[in-house]
Amino acid sequence: MTIEWRYTVQQELGVLSLAGFLGTDALGRFTGAVGWAVARGTGPVVLDLSRLRGWSTGGQHAVTEAAHRLRAAGRSLELAAIPAEGSLAPAGEDGPAIPVHCDLDAAFAAHRGAGAEQRAWRSDAWPSE
Repeated sequence: MTIEWRYTVQQELGVLSLAGFLGTDALGRFTGAVGWAVARGTGPVVLDLSRLRGWSTGGQHAVTEAAHRLRAAGRSLELAAIPAEGSLAPAGEDGPAIPVHCDLDAAFAAHRGAGAEQRAWRSDAWPSE
């Protein structure tokens, strides 16, 4: 199984939402979604994991690599609603700090003013609300 993704820009805050399972077979799609986010925005990116059913160790490392990629682009990565069965793999001594929020509302609260949705992109099979 792979993941589905949706990227929205709200004010200067990008939100990359994932659905499915972030395992080995989903890493290419995740990397592509991160590239999409890097190319379309300038502020922090919140990785919304509220619809993620879980992630493998490889998926956790891919999130850490995404934080490095965003940092190289002058942006930061934050997490919202990490899966219950695991925590993020450590970034290492030279890795960027990755703030973790309990949910997307808490991430928005940390970035006051990130309100109405301005633009949105998604993969073809993104789950309906």
